[in-house]
Amino acid sequence: MTEVDAREIHLLAGRYQVGELIGRGGMADVHTGIDARLGRRVAIKLLKPSLANDPAFRTRFRREAQEAAKMAHPTIVRIFDAGEETVMDAEGFEQQIPFIIMEFVEGRLLKDILTERGALPPEEAVRIIEQVLTALEYSHRAGVVHRDIKPGNIMITTAGQAKVMDFGIARAISDSSATIAETSAIVGTAQYFSPEQARGEAVDARTDLYSTGVVLFELLTGLAPFRGENPVAVAYQHVNQNPAAPSSLNPKISPALDAVVLRALSKDRFTRFQTASEFRIDVEAAGNGEIPTLKSKPVVVKDPAAALFGVNPQSANGTDATIRQLTVDEDSRITRTQTRPPVAWIWAGVLVMGVIIFAVLYWSTHIPTSSFTNNLSVSVPKVVGETFKDGSTELTNAQLVPQQYSEPSDSVPADSIIRTVPEAGTPVSAQQVIKVYVSTGKVTVAVPQLNGVSVTKAQQTLTAQQFVVGTITHQDSPSTKKDIVISTTPAGGFMGSSGDRVDIFVSTGKVHIPSVVGLSAADAGSKLSNLQLEVQTTANYGCTGNKVTSQSLPEGSAKQKSKIEIGICAG
Repeated sequence: MTEVDAREIHLLAGRYQVGELIGRGGMADVHTGIDARLGRRVAIKLLKPSLANDPAFRTRFRREAQEAAKMAHPTIVRIFDAGEETVMDAEGFEQQIPFIIMEFVEGRLLKDILTERGALPPEEAVRIIEQVLTALEYSHRAGVVHRDIKPGNIMITTAGQAKVMDFGIARAISDSSATIAETSAIVGTAQYFSPEQARGEAVDARTDLYSTGVVLFELLTGLAPFRGENPVAVAYQHVNQNPAAPSSLNPKISPALDAVVLRALSKDRFTRFQTASEFRIDVEAAGNGEIPTLKSKPVVVKDPAAALFGVNPQSANGTDATIRQLTVDEDSRITRTQTRPPVAWIWAGVLVMGVIIFAVLYWSTHIPTSSFTNNLSVSVPKVVGETFKDGSTELTNAQLVPQQYSEPSDSVPADSIIRTVPEAGTPVSAQQVIKVYVSTGKVTVAVPQLNGVSVTKAQQTLTAQQFVVGTITHQDSPSTKKDIVISTTPAGGFMGSSGDRVDIFVSTGKVHIPSVVGLSAADAGSKLSNLQLEVQTTANYGCTGNKVTSQSLPEGSAKQKSKIEIGICAG
């Protein structure tokens, strides 16, 4: 079916007058509107027909919109109504256009403000996030997880108030068969995904808190913590890489805000903030120059090399180190000495130092240099291509400590070692940690949902997502227009990998008509009922038996929605 021009839709549900376009997204277009029954100004979101062809999606969407409409809070954009409007496209086909009637907010999207201004002052960023977290407190108590917190879903009113919108809509999409690749066109980008969303796991309220942490990071620095060439690359970083401290990008950020942001971005949902209230209290304290509580479980050191150099594994996270630095009283950092040691002890110390210096000089001149070097330096053995079990054994025998990391690879088979850090041949000290990166195999990517799109667009989509276009087979179809995709093999949503072949089945724009002559009227009707033909019957009183004696169109292909006459014995 063709796309319906929203400008041709003037009235929804007999009461909502559609006005000018004020916003456009991958999922829907937003118009101003007037509720003629109540005489109030509203915002009207019209979903794109390409997302509304699936009846199951429409059912889930309607149910979630109804749930979201129950929430009433100053920090949440209200949903007043939702439904579907039946319209005719340019070729006379009926289409169901889902719509949502929302509160009209005088203001701008936070996304547009960030695009225009970049990083915001820390106090302004904190004020906005406090209101977002207030909205999440309310929605989480109501049992609703947003699942799509991002600047594009946050409005800032002309009075400076933050309002979160699209509650329930993200849930409806998440419950469908959308994948990371598809979701990038529906709910924005993967920049705000939580690690559990990127892994395809079940989500809960802490998922919203991670996404809010991403938004806070962007407000403070003007950049998202993770960026990449495509959604899959960004999602991989959410799962496997630690974010930088915001202050490394913006020196105006305080250590307290660093700690709050990095805890919100914890990979493990059990070590990040557990409730929106807990997050809000800490970000408010950090914004006021106070020390946040940051109550959390102990952080497990996942990177021994980082531990050796005194670096927090969260970046990295820096939460524990930062708070220790903040909580140490300045006076306690000063070493105070009130008395001097006795003179005898001073001379004893000098004597001991002399003995030590003599011993070192003797050792360095009498012990061979090669023996000294061999005891301190170890060459990293070559283990690339081996299994982790075999490679770790070699490293251990070389007096090194292997540490396993996972990494996808299109060229190295699963469970084989891709590389080591430091690399093979590098001289290192004994007992040094060696990072061993083990292949998890090719990156799995879902086959895109191509039903209902043109064959040209389907080929472009497959190529862009690194699939191989297979055979293109033309089939008759009673409803799918010519050159539109009927189905694919594998079907959309199937988890494959780059380089996999996908076959496409395309409509000829015709319908196959079977021969029904000689069949009973009931059997003939059954065979013709699903072909969407205009069937007319004529009675033949010269014979009996209720059998079909003739059909106006012969067996074979005919134009869709053709008229066919069948003669039936009615004597």
